[in-house]
Amino acid sequence: MPLILGIDPGSVTTGYGIINSEGQQHKVVCYGTIKAGSGNFPERLKIIFQSISALIHEHQPEQFAIENVFVNKNAASALKLGQARGAAIVAAVNCGLPVSEYAPREIKQALVGKGSAEKSQVAHMVNLLLGISDKIPEDAADALAIAICHSHASANQNLLEAAIGKQHPEVDLRKIGRRRR
Repeated sequence: MPLILGIDPGSVTTGYGIINSEGQQHKVVCYGTIKAGSGNFPERLKIIFQSISALIHEHQPEQFAIENVFVNKNAASALKLGQARGAAIVAAVNCGLPVSEYAPREIKQALVGKGSAEKSQVAHMVNLLLGISDKIPEDAADALAIAICHSHASANQNLLEAAIGKQHPEVDLRKIGRRRR
């Protein structure tokens, strides 16, 4: 079962969730939030980078999935969010993990079946799929949703590659590439 680390980036609070996943079966390993605070921004980025690096070293996930930046009306917030994402991605790449990125609508579609689902619906599905009865912090629930979305997308990609390989053995699948954003 591959271990997947999902990250819901934020410049103040970053959610994380690690799942053990095989097909449609998921088991939660751990989840929580990284509190970067509201102090000096470069120090907050350092906290995000170091905390994610520590999580990777402790749990040894094989895959890393993160949410794409959601561009809101506030450009300054979007830039800060992008920098928080960058700190998280660099931590993953620095530890040798492949990085996969997913749009918020794609994550909601994978879990709820509707790209416009409410956060509460996503959190409810996370609880159901992982068998968690406790209330999960919102950012951690989003991170677990990202990990589950990645698991489903990877399984679908593997099925597609197997089907193409059987029907067209002359096709070099490495040239097509896996869907990595």
